[in-house]
Amino acid sequence: MSVDVVCTGPVFLDLTFEGLEELPEPGCERYARELHESPGGAATTAVGVARLGLRAAVLAPLGRDIAGQTVRRLLEGEKVLCAGREAARTPVTVVLPVHRDRALVTFQPPVRIERADVERLEPRAVVAGIDQLELVPDGTFGYAGIGDLEAGVLARRLPAELGRARALFANRSEAMRATGAPDVEAAALALAGHVDTAVVTCGANGAVAASDGEIFTARCQTVEARDTTGAGDLLAAAYVCGDLTGLPLAERLQRAGVYAALSVQRPTGAMSAATIDELERALAELHPAIAQSASAKEHA
Repeated sequence: MSVDVVCTGPVFLDLTFEGLEELPEPGCERYARELHESPGGAATTAVGVARLGLRAAVLAPLGRDIAGQTVRRLLEGEKVLCAGREAARTPVTVVLPVHRDRALVTFQPPVRIERADVERLEPRAVVAGIDQLELVPDGTFGYAGIGDLEAGVLARRLPAELGRARALFANRSEAMRATGAPDVEAAALALAGHVDTAVVTCGANGAVAASDGEIFTARCQTVEARDTTGAGDLLAAAYVCGDLTGLPLAERLQRAGVYAALSVQRPTGAMSAATIDELERALAELHPAIAQSASAKEHA
């Protein structure tokens, strides 16, 4: 069995309460307009990869509980392979989008993944957390992400294993905390001193990448943000797909930025992922040269 991209790390059942006017204070209750269930965590990137036309798998324990059954059903509907071992319980996150941002409450039991589990899938690429790079088989592209907790713990002490990654993803806050740099560009350059390419997401301002001492910038269209959950994970999905297709850094960064911007206009993380056709239409409107270049690559 082989796939294009394996996404490791915890997979959550995300419960998104859409339409809150404000977060409740202690002792108070607020009503949402809608409730959505979707796969989250590593599954968000995997769904993005699948909707962009590549074969994706998630490698994470899923429980025998209702949450695990729901996540499996949703991922199978997206043609994402659930390759993790069965566990007793499934991670769950409550997502509360409000005022163009969101608050999260998470339950996460311990996650354990073996390198042999990755190797048997024979992936072309692995997307993992910064603390999971040892799972990337030799000769396989590895892509790592820094989370909020890791940014604080690893501040200015990035692991030597980071050199195994082809690219590293972090948001603005995470990158600056991890490096101690005064701005986004300096943080990207500092991270790129440890990895081939560092990608720093900047919310509505797009993304910045650094490689070989050079800075690349992707500006996104102005959109009305409905739910920002998973935008960084989907940016990573589009970036990885562009890299596996052989697109130059500037082009895959711009495609990834547009892909992330499309996602925030819909509720939830994974289920907001655009299809490849939707991405190509957006690129044809906003960046026709990039859309033509990608099309030529696909038909080469």
